[in-house]
Amino acid sequence: MKSETHPDYHMITVQMTDGSKFQTRSTWGKEGDTLTLDIDPSVHPAWTGGKSSMLDTGGQVARFNKRFGGLSLSKK
Repeated sequence: MKSETHPDYHMITVQMTDGSKFQTRSTWGKEGDTLTLDIDPSVHPAWTGGKSSMLDTGGQVARFNKRFGGLSLSKK
């Protein structure tokens, strides 16, 4: 590899949310740094089967229904 083209590839420690750790190679941080995860497969709903819900922030769904609720695709 060209020395000026590629980032430094080194060993880091990744700490999961449950406290477990593993070592991997990465371009993140410096040699020996610890990457602490906020979300990982042990807590994320996509892997744990958690329920997802749509949040209506600021009444966006209600505003959409108010503007376009009367529209239909069927002929009258």
